[in-house]
Amino acid sequence: MPRKGGRKRLKFRSEELSPGRVTVADFANSDPAIVKSGRVKKAVANAIQKEVKALCGLEASQVPMEEGLTFAHENGELSESCDESDALESTCKISTFRKKKSKRSKDNTDRELGAQYPIDIWLVLASYIRPEDVGKFSLICKNAWTVSCTAVFWMRLYKRHYHRDVYLPLRLQPECIEVLYCLRARVIRSLYHMYEPFCSRISKNPAVPESTPSTLANSKCLLFWCRKIYRNGQEAVWEFNFKFKKQPPRYRNSCHNGLLYPPVQYKEVHSNPEQDCCLLQVTTLNFIWTPIVMGMTLAFFTINVSTDMRHHRVRLLFQDFPVLNGKKPRVEQGMQVVLDPVHSVRLLDWWHPQYPFFPKS
Repeated sequence: MPRKGGRKRLKFRSEELSPGRVTVADFANSDPAIVKSGRVKKAVANAIQKEVKALCGLEASQVPMEEGLTFAHENGELSESCDESDALESTCKISTFRKKKSKRSKDNTDRELGAQYPIDIWLVLASYIRPEDVGKFSLICKNAWTVSCTAVFWMRLYKRHYHRDVYLPLRLQPECIEVLYCLRARVIRSLYHMYEPFCSRISKNPAVPESTPSTLANSKCLLFWCRKIYRNGQEAVWEFNFKFKKQPPRYRNSCHNGLLYPPVQYKEVHSNPEQDCCLLQVTTLNFIWTPIVMGMTLAFFTINVSTDMRHHRVRLLFQDFPVLNGKKPRVEQGMQVVLDPVHSVRLLDWWHPQYPFFPKS
């Protein structure tokens, strides 16, 4: 039978609270009031502090008594046995400590910002940047990014790698490239003719990368045409061209600090009507009738083995609306284009040397 007086509270003695004599009863069967409030009694705190002083020596003995009592009360809560004066003193110490800590954090942030160099220094450093490191250079700071948007930066990059012996189309010659409109796009195209690392990158990459079906997903067909060409001067083949506008990456919608959008004064330099565009070239051995798919969205794209086991078979499925992620396109809701047999398939980005020229770009 339980006693009428209720549960008896445990009494703590300072001489019996050494770390060597801590029992399970001090934790499992402790006072529910203490467990609920989460506060430590003054007798327990004094006993623990004496043990710490004995172990640490003189340095621990210099610690004030109030700091040892308030170590478990970061939110300003004090023990039950402390009076109002001790509570006020401890709260004042906590507030002053927090103010000092905030001042130190502000000083550290000011030191981490570093020095800001004028834009002329970044313009001088830009003369030594390789074409493949332009993106890294523009991400250093805002002044470096501003320099990479100027027309002077792109003209210097063009003149640094220009050679008379290299063949360039007429639109990429020095006489025609000084126009501000689409200057950045024309310099990038010319680098794929003059700069050896970029030229070798095109030769090493496959005609159709493995990521082509995923990159062309939900791309809009802007233009479609076919033509008859003669290979090796004798054999005639048909070339089907599909110009797609790729879906822009998601990070462009949530631009960080506006770094993806150039300043207004350099908008003509960075303008490019062919941005995110690519050309899918499919060469067949004979003419194949195809429906009109301009303005439709590519929902499905596969390359398989042909029925004769010697060529390829290309299947394109177009729809009027993009397909949501995780859903499969339906054949009955779209327009299907099947090219079989196929001799070769190529994917050309807008900067590729064999990408067709459009007057507006």
